[in-house]
Parts: sequence; structure tokens; C-alpha cells
Amino acid sequence: MSGNIIKIREIINNLSPSEKKVAQFILEKPEQISNLSIGELAEKSGSSEATVVRMCKILGFNGYKDFKISITKDIAYMSKDEEGEQYTDVEPGDTLESIVQNISYNNKKSIDNTLDIISFDAIKAAVSAIISADKIDFYGVGASNIIATDAMQKFTRINKIVTSYSDPHLQIASAANLNKGDVAVAISYSGDTKDTFESIKVAKESRATTISITKFGQSPISEICDINLFVSAPEISIRSGAMSSRIAQLNVIDILFAAVASKQFDIAKRYLENTRKAIIKKKIK
Repeated sequence: MSGNIIKIREIINNLSPSEKKVAQFILEKPEQISNLSIGELAEKSGSSEATVVRMCKILGFNGYKDFKISITKDIAYMSKDEEGEQYTDVEPGDTLESIVQNISYNNKKSIDNTLDIISFDAIKAAVSAIISADKIDFYGVGASNIIATDAMQKFTRINKIVTSYSDPHLQIASAANLNKGDVAVAISYSGDTKDTFESIKVAKESRATTISITKFGQSPISEICDINLFVSAPEISIRSGAMSSRIAQLNVIDILFAAVASKQFDIAKRYLENTRKAIIKKKIK
């Protein structure tokens, strides 16, 4: 699936009625875009040229021309089978084989779709910020706190000073004591988790570099962060969405960790060996 189509599907429910008309037309007939002028797209979608331009800017393009070129390239690489691919939900009475296949498919698809929309420039900026930081905070509540804890565990192993608290009050307390050059990472798929927003807001006020890991599009958290790392996953009825969004976000944490370790390979290798030896000594014999 193309990155632009994924982005539109992620944001469509947050668009204005006129923007939604443009988005719906693109989703239904993406192959027509390469042959349409901005005026023709506006007419066919029942909107205006200004609305089309606004949609393009929401998607990160300077204007319709750039968007048109990008989506034309996407369509060229899309296979017919790919166009029909959809996330699948777990249904009552499903066989065990069906559940195994559906959940595994959703998890793999969330990683593939995230790869289509994630910004390599944003990853590079996040890695640089983490490398130079004296302290790193990871904020998340509920399922997102599991991801934050995983990040803390990984970066602690290469001797980074990292915190991840499940208590929102402790998250804010830690954020208040960050300094310029430190890093705070907000993890929230929706991008509007109140406790996580309050923590990253305090970190921003402390002049730390702020990073978000959310679904694609504008959200309270992504709007105030310096660097945004977007993921893509479905939200479907039996919480499969929460499962695959967690996998996509964990994958981003793995990418950040591996990139930081690679940049500081000799140092990271030594610290990883130290922690490995220490843990082996603790094993019951």
C-alpha cells in the first residue's frame, strides 16, 4: 500500500467535511489523480482548489503538484493484490488457526505500513538528539507505558540515563527537572492521551528536545513536539488495533535503539557486554 493512501486513511476522520470529500475521492480513485488538474480534482470531489491545497499541506506537501507526483509514483508501485489488502478483525467463534493468522497479519502489516510513512529525516534527528542527551525520559500510560518501559530497558543497557514511570505524577516531576539538551519521548497512538500530553508539555517548557511516537496526523502531542515519528496501525473492534499499534511503536523503539548503538558501536558494545555478563552471573545454577 502506498504511503500517501495510508496517511489519508489515518487522518480522514479528523478532516473538515470539505477536506473529507477530497480525501474520499483520492481513496476511492487514486489511479485518476495523475490525469487530473487541481481544478478537476476539486470539481470531481465536490470541493474547492483551496481545499485541495490544504489537504496537500496536511499530508506534508508544498502543494498539489508535489502531491500529484508522489501519489503517481505510489500507484506505479502498488500491486493489484496490495490494493485489496485490509486489516482483519477477530470475530466471535473464530478458529484458532484464523486468530493466529489474523493477528500475525495485522502485526506484520502495521510494521509494513509504518515503514511506508515514517520519515527518515525525523529518525535521524531523533537519533542525534538521543546520542547527545544527558538524560532521556519516556512517557506513556496504559499499553503505551509498556513501550516506554521497553525503551528504558534497552537504552539503560548501553548506559544511557533513562527514566520511565508508570505514575503520571512522577512523569511530570521528571519532566520538570529536564534541561536543555535532554530528551523526552511521548508515546501515545492516538496522540491525545491527557497525562502524556501534560508530561511532554512540561518537558517542552523545561527546554528538552521533545519527540512523539503517534499515529500519522495532527494531534495535541505531535503539534507541540520538536520531532514526530509516525506509525500506522488499525483501530478495530476487538482491540486488535491496540495490539498492532503496540507492535508498530515497539518497532520504532527498536529502530532508535539500533541506530544509536550503531552510531556509538564501540561504546555500546562494551556496555552491552557488561550487562550481559552481570545478568548471567545472577542466573540460578
